Amino acid sequence: YSKYDDSISRQTYLAWIAEWAKAVKRVLHDDGSLFLNVGGKPTDPHVPFRVLQVLEQEFVLQNTIHWIKAISIDKENVGNYPNIVGDVSVGHNDQHEYIFHLTKRGDVKLDRLAIGVPYQDKSNVTRWASAKNDLRCRGNTWFIPYETIQNRAAERPHPATFPVQLAEMCIRLHGSARVELVLDPFLGLGQTALAALNLEKNFVGFEIDRAYFGEAVKRVRAWQPKNL
Repeated sequence: YSKYDDSISRQTYLAWIAEWAKAVKRVLHDDGSLFLNVGGKPTDPHVPFRVLQVLEQEFVLQNTIHWIKAISIDKENVGNYPNIVGDVSVGHNDQHEYIFHLTKRGDVKLDRLAIGVPYQDKSNVTRWASAKNDLRCRGNTWFIPYETIQNRAAERPHPATFPVQLAEMCIRLHGSARVELVLDPFLGLGQTALAALNLEKNFVGFEIDRAYFGEAVKRVRAWQPKNL
């Protein structure tokens, strides 16, 4: 990201998006998925939608996922949840980004229960045959906060990173058993690579910044299975 020129014009930026979108489409399996994390900012909130318009020249938008990075909830608004005894506040001011799930046809079969959540009303488990294993679809709003860090420069030097869990959930939603290869054309600090390792998937990543690439390689080499 440090090699990227933030001062380029919107037209040049979108032309670059179109260029790599064509390259991704060329190597993507017909039943593959592209998950793109993109956020806006208060001074330019339209960026995600302009990017999506360009991507839709090559792909079909199958799902829009809302990544909630921070949340504040007043106790009086959560209903009857005995485990919540007070107000809840997790995260920071920049609270939301998009995950655009794009495919070639818009009808790729997914494994929604692979990232399912338990039913709140347990009577639903016996009410519906589809409620197997006490799981329902998580929906398209995912609350995944960043891990707490002490030193941003040392622990999170890339300004546009995301939690490993986010990449894991995208892979599992697509259907982990069907994934032959995970590719990230913008490797950054290697978060997607770590997600692929956690799920025992082959991975390829590209990164033009030597410092970020070196950090990603270091993190991959230091990786340990979750069960250790």
